[in-house]
Amino acid sequence: MLKTLSIENIAVIEKADIEFSTGFNVLTGETGAGKSIIVDSINAILGERTSRELVRTGSENACVTAFFENVNKDTTQKLEDFGLPCEADGTLMLSRRISSSGKSTCRVNGCACTVSMLKEIGNILVNIHGQHDSQVLLNTDMHYRFVDMYGELDELLLEYQSSFKRLLSVRKRLKALTLNADERDRRIELLDYQIKELTDADIRVGEWEELKKRRNVIINSQSLLQSLNSALDAFNGGDDYSGIATLLSSASKEISAVADLDDEIKAVYDRLQSLFDGAEAVKDMLISRISAVDFQPEELDRIDERLDLYYSFSNKYGETEQDMLYYLEQAVKERSAFDNSEAELERLNDEYDLIFNETTALAQRLTDCRKESAQRLGDDICSQLEFLDMPKIKFVTSFEKGNLSSTGWDKIEFLISTNAGESAKPLSKIASGGELSRIMLAIKSIIAKKDNVDTLIFDEIDTGVSGKASRKIGLKLKELGGFAQVLCVTHSAQIASVADSHFLIQKQVNDGRTYTNVTTLDYDGRVNELARIMGGIDATDSLLKSAQELLDTDR
Repeated sequence: MLKTLSIENIAVIEKADIEFSTGFNVLTGETGAGKSIIVDSINAILGERTSRELVRTGSENACVTAFFENVNKDTTQKLEDFGLPCEADGTLMLSRRISSSGKSTCRVNGCACTVSMLKEIGNILVNIHGQHDSQVLLNTDMHYRFVDMYGELDELLLEYQSSFKRLLSVRKRLKALTLNADERDRRIELLDYQIKELTDADIRVGEWEELKKRRNVIINSQSLLQSLNSALDAFNGGDDYSGIATLLSSASKEISAVADLDDEIKAVYDRLQSLFDGAEAVKDMLISRISAVDFQPEELDRIDERLDLYYSFSNKYGETEQDMLYYLEQAVKERSAFDNSEAELERLNDEYDLIFNETTALAQRLTDCRKESAQRLGDDICSQLEFLDMPKIKFVTSFEKGNLSSTGWDKIEFLISTNAGESAKPLSKIASGGELSRIMLAIKSIIAKKDNVDTLIFDEIDTGVSGKASRKIGLKLKELGGFAQVLCVTHSAQIASVADSHFLIQKQVNDGRTYTNVTTLDYDGRVNELARIMGGIDATDSLLKSAQELLDTDR
């Protein structure tokens, strides 16, 4: 569950630390106070796309940190898969820093990770239901997912998808064999060229990296050799100038003629002799080191030519040597298939029939399981919706058989009838916004008992709903809080009154800057906030009394 959320410099929130509880948590506040920013911050920490516009004006960076307790086994397994540290006590810390330039850095338990890794982890930890997510119910292409989740059919679906993928592979090879003559000749010509090019290249796994390392050594050796030769030239001299050794020898000869005149001149002569001997020793060291440099200039040309080949191949045959060799293997197989096309065509047809029968059998099995799951799901949804003030609803799942696809051959659509005696029709033609919200909540309530996600977030699920229905939604969220941690942004007093924890989001202006604060409300604070929600501008005594009665009743 999400224990704490720390926000710094996100939009109008300069700094906020929120400590959530188990069960049902609500966040309320006036429109524009910053409730959506809390949800945006949670989205950011879960790896969703962000914008530099989130960074508070005048700040270089924004930061969100989330601390989770008692993370589930799926999360732990995902961390292990990514090679990220797992805490023995089941805690998890996620952080994300967003710069004003739009770049972001992510960390899991203090270790750097990518945004995509953060998103995969976040999908296991938290499920966010936004105020527009009910529109998913209008997309019939997604209806099968609810049926599969309820029936726990993911393993069967994966088995079907594996068979379907093999079917497509065989069909692709069959198609390649049955090309018309011109296309066949062009394909054979291309394969011959690719096979020869890859074979002649004599690709070896690991060579690319070895070449890059050797090139780096040679480039550094070139720089070293150039410096050593320049230093040696300084000692040897050239046509237009005298070297260090020559100058020291000449100076020594000049002084030797007068070295016996006094002790100071003798000391100068001795020092020059010492310098000359030292210069000769350094010169010998330079010559020795130059001789030890191990590279030939033409070797660099050979390496660059080989690297160019690998870079060129990476654009055509795969990013790594393994990919290139695999491409060669497949090209040889396909070319061989053309040489033995009649026998191969017969073999592939037999293989296709076998896999097709297997795939269709799995598709039918998937259909049968889905129909049974859909029946039970519909019954459960009707039961949930009866509690949510939709007692006359009839919920039906329509099945039509279509073409084989990655999800089976079922065309699944949810149909409802909201009034007795009326036939069930598509959701898009019948359900209002408020009804869609309640249907989605019913589905979430049912799925939550089967799902491993520990935290559910509902952003303004009360849209289009009021009065008694709002209260029923609140009680349903409260019930849901018994299976998972629930966070809800709401404008409904009926929903807020049943929460286990209540947070008030307030906006204020100081010195021309806007600030948003998050406060955990005590009993009196909740009474005042419920009165504000019910009455708007002024919390009268009657409103306060009504709020107190509502809160006491729900407690």
